[in-house]
Amino acid sequence: MAFTTVLLFAASDLPYRGNPDNQMNQEVSMTGTEVPGNYYIQEAYNDAHTPNIVTVILGDYRSIDTLGEQIVIFTAGLITFLLLRNRKEEAEGENDDE
Repeated sequence: MAFTTVLLFAASDLPYRGNPDNQMNQEVSMTGTEVPGNYYIQEAYNDAHTPNIVTVILGDYRSIDTLGEQIVIFTAGLITFLLLRNRKEEAEGENDDE
């Protein structure tokens, strides 16, 4: 309950997303460089020839990053499987001794 209250308090200070004057909707950042999100929106189809922009961002622009995340999730799943399998074999071995 306290965590939810903290999140709601923090979210109340966020700018309105639909306001075109917000910094996140500008094409140039506060440092004077182009915001990459605008490039993704405008050039996603031209770069990858895929009509789904989410697929282009995850599969093309962020493919190495996504691959790293998938390796971490696969490794965690594999370790969990091996731990549970080892525990099951130990329980079966204890039952055979009795």
